[in-house]
Amino acid sequence: MTKTATVPDQDALKRVGAMVRKRLDADPQAYKIPTDRAEIYAIGDFLSPDECQRLMGMIDAVARPSELHETAYIAKFRTSYSGNFDPHDPFIKAISRRIDDLLGLPGKTGENIQGQRYLPGQEFKPHNDWFYTDQEYWQLERKRGGQRCWTAMAFLNEVEEGGHTHFVEIGASIEPKPGVLMVWNNATPEGLPNEDTLHAGTPVIAGQKYVLTKWFRTRKHG
Repeated sequence: MTKTATVPDQDALKRVGAMVRKRLDADPQAYKIPTDRAEIYAIGDFLSPDECQRLMGMIDAVARPSELHETAYIAKFRTSYSGNFDPHDPFIKAISRRIDDLLGLPGKTGENIQGQRYLPGQEFKPHNDWFYTDQEYWQLERKRGGQRCWTAMAFLNEVEEGGHTHFVEIGASIEPKPGVLMVWNNATPEGLPNEDTLHAGTPVIAGQKYVLTKWFRTRKHG
Protein backbone atom coordinates (compact mmCIF):
# COMPACT_ATOMS: atom_id res chain seq x y z
CA MET A 1 0.00 0.00 0.00
CA THR A 2 1.40 3.37 -1.02
CA LYS A 3 1.99 5.84 1.78
CA THR A 4 0.05 9.08 1.27
CA ALA A 5 2.14 12.24 1.57
CA THR A 6 1.15 14.32 4.55
CA VAL A 7 1.64 17.59 2.67
CA PRO A 8 1.38 18.38 -1.05
CA ASP A 9 4.46 17.28 -3.01
CA GLN A 10 6.23 15.99 0.11
CA ASP A 11 7.66 12.89 -1.58
CA ALA A 12 8.91 14.94 -4.54
CA LEU A 13 10.45 17.58 -2.28
CA LYS A 14 12.26 14.88 -0.31
CA ARG A 15 13.54 13.16 -3.47
CA VAL A 16 14.68 16.35 -5.24
CA GLY A 17 16.25 17.68 -2.05
CA ALA A 18 18.37 14.57 -1.62
CA MET A 19 19.49 14.60 -5.25
CA VAL A 20 20.57 18.25 -5.28
CA ARG A 21 22.14 18.00 -1.82
CA LYS A 22 24.35 15.12 -2.96
CA ARG A 23 25.40 17.04 -6.06
CA LEU A 24 26.26 20.27 -4.24
CA ASP A 25 28.07 18.51 -1.39
CA ALA A 26 30.35 16.94 -4.01
CA ASP A 27 30.99 20.27 -5.77
CA PRO A 28 34.24 21.90 -4.54
CA GLN A 29 32.97 25.30 -5.73
CA ALA A 30 29.87 25.15 -3.49
CA TYR A 31 30.34 26.51 0.03
CA LYS A 32 27.70 25.37 2.52
CA ILE A 33 26.55 27.96 5.05
CA PRO A 34 27.30 26.43 8.48
CA THR A 35 23.85 25.68 9.89
CA ASP A 36 21.86 22.51 10.43
CA ARG A 37 18.54 24.34 10.09
CA ALA A 38 18.57 24.81 6.31
CA GLU A 39 20.56 23.83 3.23
CA ILE A 40 22.09 27.04 1.88
CA TYR A 41 25.07 27.15 -0.47
CA ALA A 42 27.15 29.91 -2.07
CA ILE A 43 29.08 29.62 -5.34
CA GLY A 44 31.61 32.38 -5.95
CA ASP A 45 32.31 33.83 -9.41
CA PHE A 46 29.36 32.00 -10.93
CA LEU A 47 28.83 35.01 -13.20
CA SER A 48 31.61 37.06 -14.78
CA PRO A 49 31.79 40.87 -14.39
CA ASP A 50 30.73 41.28 -18.04
CA GLU A 51 27.75 38.97 -17.54
CA CYS A 52 26.71 40.88 -14.41
CA GLN A 53 26.92 44.19 -16.28
CA ARG A 54 24.87 42.86 -19.19
CA LEU A 55 22.23 41.41 -16.86
CA MET A 56 21.88 44.71 -14.99
CA GLY A 57 21.15 46.46 -18.27
CA MET A 58 18.54 43.83 -19.10
CA ILE A 59 16.92 44.29 -15.68
CA ASP A 60 16.66 48.03 -16.29
CA ALA A 61 14.81 47.24 -19.52
CA VAL A 62 12.20 44.94 -17.95
CA ALA A 63 11.87 46.30 -14.40
CA ARG A 64 8.45 47.34 -13.15
CA PRO A 65 6.98 47.49 -9.61
CA SER A 66 7.17 43.99 -8.12
CA GLU A 67 3.97 41.98 -7.74
CA LEU A 68 2.99 39.35 -5.21
CA HIS A 69 0.08 37.05 -4.59
CA GLU A 70 -2.49 39.44 -3.08
CA THR A 71 -3.92 36.80 -0.77
CA ALA A 72 -0.58 36.04 0.81
CA TYR A 73 1.07 39.39 1.33
CA ILE A 74 0.31 42.89 2.57
CA ALA A 75 0.90 46.21 0.81
CA LYS A 76 4.49 47.49 0.72
CA PHE A 77 5.80 44.03 1.58
CA ARG A 78 8.02 44.10 -1.48
CA THR A 79 8.97 47.50 -2.85
CA SER A 80 11.56 46.59 -5.47
CA TYR A 81 11.26 46.61 -9.25
CA SER A 82 11.36 43.31 -11.10
CA GLY A 83 10.71 41.66 -14.43
CA ASN A 84 11.03 38.31 -16.18
CA PHE A 85 13.69 37.89 -18.84
CA ASP A 86 12.82 36.54 -22.27
CA PRO A 87 13.41 32.78 -21.82
CA HIS A 88 14.20 32.46 -25.54
CA ASP A 89 17.04 34.99 -25.44
CA PRO A 90 20.24 32.97 -26.14
CA PHE A 91 22.20 34.75 -23.40
CA ILE A 92 19.48 34.12 -20.80
CA LYS A 93 19.11 30.51 -21.96
CA ALA A 94 22.83 29.95 -21.42
CA ILE A 95 22.74 31.43 -17.89
CA SER A 96 19.62 29.42 -17.08
CA ARG A 97 21.21 26.19 -18.30
CA ARG A 98 24.27 26.77 -16.12
CA ILE A 99 22.04 27.09 -13.06
CA ASP A 100 20.16 23.92 -14.08
CA ASP A 101 23.44 22.05 -14.51
CA LEU A 102 24.80 23.23 -11.17
CA LEU A 103 21.77 21.82 -9.35
CA GLY A 104 21.29 18.86 -11.67
CA LEU A 105 17.65 19.79 -12.24
CA PRO A 106 15.76 19.58 -15.54
CA GLY A 107 15.29 22.98 -17.13
CA LYS A 108 11.57 22.30 -17.59
CA THR A 109 11.05 22.46 -13.81
CA GLY A 110 12.47 25.98 -13.57
CA GLU A 111 10.48 29.18 -13.68
CA ASN A 112 11.61 31.98 -15.98
CA ILE A 113 14.58 33.86 -14.58
CA GLN A 114 13.49 37.09 -12.92
CA GLY A 115 15.62 40.18 -12.41
CA GLN A 116 15.14 42.56 -9.49
CA ARG A 117 16.38 46.09 -8.82
CA TYR A 118 16.29 47.77 -5.42
CA LEU A 119 16.73 51.52 -5.04
CA PRO A 120 17.50 53.30 -1.74
CA GLY A 121 14.78 52.52 0.80
CA GLN A 122 13.44 49.54 -1.13
CA GLU A 123 13.30 46.10 0.47
CA PHE A 124 11.65 42.68 0.50
CA LYS A 125 10.40 41.93 4.00
CA PRO A 126 10.84 38.46 5.57
CA HIS A 127 9.17 35.79 3.45
CA ASN A 128 9.46 32.18 2.34
CA ASP A 129 9.76 31.21 -1.32
CA TRP A 130 7.59 28.11 -0.96
CA PHE A 131 3.86 28.38 -1.56
CA TYR A 132 1.37 28.41 1.28
CA THR A 133 -0.96 25.58 0.33
CA ASP A 134 -3.86 26.95 2.41
CA GLN A 135 -4.03 30.06 0.20
CA GLU A 136 -6.30 30.41 -2.84
CA TYR A 137 -3.38 30.86 -5.24
CA TRP A 138 -2.12 27.34 -4.46
CA GLN A 139 -4.82 25.80 -6.65
CA LEU A 140 -3.30 27.60 -9.63
CA GLU A 141 0.32 26.94 -8.69
CA ARG A 142 -0.40 23.27 -8.01
CA LYS A 143 -1.38 22.94 -11.69
CA ARG A 144 1.57 25.05 -12.88
CA GLY A 145 4.32 22.80 -11.54
CA GLY A 146 3.58 22.33 -7.87
CA GLN A 147 5.61 23.42 -4.89
CA ARG A 148 8.88 25.32 -5.16
CA CYS A 149 11.84 23.18 -4.16
CA TRP A 150 15.10 25.10 -4.73
CA THR A 151 15.86 28.80 -5.14
CA ALA A 152 18.86 30.17 -7.04
CA MET A 153 19.71 33.86 -6.60
CA ALA A 154 22.71 35.72 -8.02
CA PHE A 155 24.09 39.05 -6.86
CA LEU A 156 25.08 41.29 -9.76
CA ASN A 157 26.72 44.33 -8.15
CA GLU A 158 28.32 45.81 -5.06
CA VAL A 159 25.81 47.73 -2.94
CA GLU A 160 27.15 50.89 -1.34
CA GLU A 161 25.27 50.23 1.90
CA GLY A 162 22.53 47.81 2.95
CA GLY A 163 20.74 45.31 0.74
CA HIS A 164 21.85 42.14 2.50
CA THR A 165 19.98 38.85 2.18
CA HIS A 166 19.07 38.06 5.77
CA PHE A 167 17.97 34.57 6.81
CA VAL A 168 15.95 35.62 9.82
CA GLU A 169 15.63 32.33 11.74
CA ILE A 170 19.22 31.26 11.10
CA GLY A 171 20.76 34.65 11.78
CA ALA A 172 22.86 34.66 8.58
CA SER A 173 23.17 37.99 6.80
CA ILE A 174 24.80 37.73 3.37
CA GLU A 175 26.36 40.79 1.79
CA PRO A 176 25.86 41.19 -1.97
CA LYS A 177 29.01 40.27 -3.89
CA PRO A 178 28.97 40.49 -7.70
CA GLY A 179 28.85 37.14 -9.45
CA VAL A 180 28.02 35.08 -6.34
CA LEU A 181 25.16 32.61 -6.71
CA MET A 182 23.20 31.60 -3.61
CA VAL A 183 21.12 28.41 -3.73
CA TRP A 184 18.92 26.96 -1.02
CA ASN A 185 16.46 24.17 -0.44
CA ASN A 186 13.04 25.51 0.50
CA ALA A 187 12.16 22.17 2.11
CA THR A 188 13.54 20.07 4.94
CA PRO A 189 15.22 16.71 4.22
CA GLU A 190 11.83 15.16 5.11
CA GLY A 191 10.16 17.10 2.29
CA LEU A 192 8.30 19.62 4.45
CA PRO A 193 8.31 23.39 3.79
CA ASN A 194 11.23 24.70 5.83
CA GLU A 195 10.17 27.59 8.07
CA ASP A 196 13.85 28.32 8.73
CA THR A 197 14.34 29.53 5.14
CA LEU A 198 12.50 32.73 6.07
CA HIS A 199 14.58 35.50 4.49
CA ALA A 200 14.49 39.18 3.69
CA GLY A 201 16.08 41.58 1.26
CA THR A 202 17.06 44.26 3.77
CA PRO A 203 16.58 47.91 2.75
CA VAL A 204 19.14 49.43 0.44
CA ILE A 205 20.55 52.45 2.26
CA ALA A 206 22.84 53.80 -0.44
CA GLY A 207 23.37 52.80 -4.06
CA GLN A 208 21.35 50.18 -5.93
CA LYS A 209 21.06 46.41 -5.73
CA TYR A 210 20.62 44.10 -8.71
CA VAL A 211 19.87 40.39 -8.39
CA LEU A 212 18.45 37.63 -10.53
CA THR A 213 16.38 34.74 -9.22
CA LYS A 214 15.30 31.38 -10.59
CA TRP A 215 12.87 29.18 -8.69
CA PHE A 216 12.46 25.47 -9.35
CA ARG A 217 9.29 23.38 -8.99
CA THR A 218 8.72 19.72 -8.20
CA ARG A 219 7.23 19.16 -11.68
CA LYS A 220 7.31 20.78 -15.12
CA HIS A 221 6.52 24.46 -14.79
CA GLY A 222 3.90 26.10 -16.96
